[in-house]
Amino acid sequence: MHDILQVQQQKIEEIRKSLDIVDVIGDYVQLSKQGKEFVGLCPFHSEKSPSFSVNPEKQLYHCFGCGAGGNIFTFLMEIEGMSFAEAADRLADRAKIDLGHFSSTASGRSAPSDQNKKHLAAFELLTKFYHYLLTTAKYGSVGMAYLEKRAFSQEIIERFQIGYAVNSWNAASSLLQRRHVDLSQMAKLGLVASRGFDQKYFDKYRNRIIFPIFNLRGKAIAFAGRTLGDEKPKYLNTPESPIFHKGDILYGYHLARPEIRKRNQVVLLEGYVDVIRAHQFGITWSVASMGTSLTEKQASILKRSAETIVVCYDSDSAGIEAAFRAAGMLSGGSNLIRIARMPEGLDPDDYMIKFGGEQFKSDVIGASQTLMSFKMDYFRRKRNLSDEGDRLLYIEDVLREVSMLKQAVARDHYLRLLADEFSISLDALKVQAKQLQKQLQRKSERKQQREAVQIAQKKQLPPAFEMAERMLLAQMMRSREVTARVQEAIGGNFSVDVHQALAAFLYAFYEEGHEPDEGLFIQGLEDISLQRIAAQISLMPVSPQIDEQEIGDCVSQVLKHSEVLMIEEKERERKQAEESGRFELSAMLLSEIIEMKKALGK
Repeated sequence: MHDILQVQQQKIEEIRKSLDIVDVIGDYVQLSKQGKEFVGLCPFHSEKSPSFSVNPEKQLYHCFGCGAGGNIFTFLMEIEGMSFAEAADRLADRAKIDLGHFSSTASGRSAPSDQNKKHLAAFELLTKFYHYLLTTAKYGSVGMAYLEKRAFSQEIIERFQIGYAVNSWNAASSLLQRRHVDLSQMAKLGLVASRGFDQKYFDKYRNRIIFPIFNLRGKAIAFAGRTLGDEKPKYLNTPESPIFHKGDILYGYHLARPEIRKRNQVVLLEGYVDVIRAHQFGITWSVASMGTSLTEKQASILKRSAETIVVCYDSDSAGIEAAFRAAGMLSGGSNLIRIARMPEGLDPDDYMIKFGGEQFKSDVIGASQTLMSFKMDYFRRKRNLSDEGDRLLYIEDVLREVSMLKQAVARDHYLRLLADEFSISLDALKVQAKQLQKQLQRKSERKQQREAVQIAQKKQLPPAFEMAERMLLAQMMRSREVTARVQEAIGGNFSVDVHQALAAFLYAFYEEGHEPDEGLFIQGLEDISLQRIAAQISLMPVSPQIDEQEIGDCVSQVLKHSEVLMIEEKERERKQAEESGRFELSAMLLSEIIEMKKALGK
């Protein structure tokens, strides 16, 4: 058993050393180099200025805002809601390391959901099956003819693994049965259904083009089936399941991510056909929000992915309303939001087929509006500007938005546009905008004051003894000798429980023969909260050279506080003894307290 655990630990350590934490986290967070570290907006809480730090040397991350921290395994576990073994599996795939039969019990921790693994395997199997049927003339000629008519290229069919479900009641269900897949589970996923009269299973997808829906890491987790004719429903989508939550998915993201990072720009489209077409015409930094209203999770992914976000929805009323809502969710941070307007009556798919990709890039994406220009057009649509009352309401709408702009030049620009359009005094508009700006500023200041108090409370320097314990732990992670000295002088007498636990783990870590390795030590901590605090302590700014005087002072500070706590405990015991009439015990305890205080120099 010991040998098995040792092999597991070696595999986990091999994964940790094979991958760069900056690359792993960079798939989720837009990072920029700052000195020896990389910083970005924390993916675990909402913030406007970056407090999330990644240290490539130590292969650790920490957020100074919410306290999140750890290594690559911790990061995946927290951001994807995975177990340790699931994170190990994912990272092993990325590092091209075979975990073998240790995969499901990596490091002895909780195994990934077998059910979810089976669901993913079923979608992978059927994705390949439907794609095979489409690309084999004997079965897929009807489906291929439809796609060719829609001008889908062979290359794009391959890239998005588009498939075809033949017009059969049991093609997929028979395959699943042969592979010993539980069809009752497949029915819950919406892939098959059972007949009422004999409970036999049959295929849900028949004579449909199959568009696999992939999660952010490129695993098929759902299907959208498009009928070849006019049958209803036109699209048949698999329902949400434990592995598929459409509000968490950006279609095409797994393919678009490299180009998004390269360009620092992402184009948000409305549907997956738009994305497929955009990729076919070379706009490979495009994704879609699954045809649903943008969710907070999707907005968060977009904001972390790129500095510039271009929203390009359909030109109809529903598309404009959706773009306005999406822009509202995406704005407010440091991202540059632009809105690409489609010509009336065309969606991105139609436009690219008619005019090509280059014109779409130049005349739609390239000509995208600033967010303020889009809002002015949006408010204009809501008002009848020939009516005086509506005209004044429109001006108020625009002034309210202009007053929220941070740049004085931008505010002046839009006020001049407004003044010219309606022949209004620019000075009068500036006065009114300034009044609105002051109101907003007062609200903002009150909010900032509340936040400043909260931040100050969080950042309040801990007591000297707590700082001393942290400093000792930081040096103990770097030195076996310091650890031995602290163990002899302090042992387990750390006042903060979590520090006491970390010290105990460090003593054990070195007793097992390990050399100093902060990443390996933190990897061995199974408790996520301990990993967070250990990562935070590890990233404390301490001198690379061990200062013997500083270590001695910290040890003295910790021991002194330990004595103070003991005195306080004795005081409580003395008071209880006195209240219960045990005066002899009370006197004895008082004598001990006096001696302890003398020893402390009080």
